[in-house]
Amino acid sequence: MNALATLLTAAGLAAAGIVLVATGSWRAAIRILLDLLTAAGLIRLAGARDWPALAGAAAIVVLRQLLSATLLGPGAPRFRVPGRRHGGRVGEAESGTGKAARP
Repeated sequence: MNALATLLTAAGLAAAGIVLVATGSWRAAIRILLDLLTAAGLIRLAGARDWPALAGAAAIVVLRQLLSATLLGPGAPRFRVPGRRHGGRVGEAESGTGKAARP
């Protein structure tokens, strides 16, 4: 299980890098990285049922929440899936006001 968690961590870093290069959005890259790090921590926890593994998984979840709250902020725009109709241009951020959100 540790090898799978390590592989998932590496995939998370690679995916975040690809998203950052492809879209230029560091917020989207951080979201992907934090989600995959959370998944890796939970996989590691499933393989080792001891207190250090539980503490590590809890630390990752807390880190994810703190980074999401501070870096991404509660007012961060939520992006829709490109190609779906939502009343605006494809890839336009949803801000709730009908206007495109600033990057």
